[in-house]
Amino acid sequence: MEDRTYYIILYDYYGNLFTLKQKQYFEEYYFNNLSLSEISENYRLSRNAIHKQIKNIETKLLEYESKLKLYEKGLKLKQIIEQIDSEVLKKQLKELE
Repeated sequence: MEDRTYYIILYDYYGNLFTLKQKQYFEEYYFNNLSLSEISENYRLSRNAIHKQIKNIETKLLEYESKLKLYEKGLKLKQIIEQIDSEVLKKQLKELE
């Protein structure tokens, strides 16, 4: 899986653990595809400061996943659900995801 996609998936799981500013920087970079220079201009910070923030968030996302494994558990759960024969039970479990 591409790193960019992986970080976005992890952000879906752990994004609420970051500050508002961290969320803004991450979302500007990954979701809005702004460059570090564009983000730094928007927030009136140095390009290096934004770069450090993005790298810090990426590191934290990997750290959270290595400890909590929510994404990994989610994948395993989807595999188990697909093996269930009962459509009613499948539907109920998918609603919990």
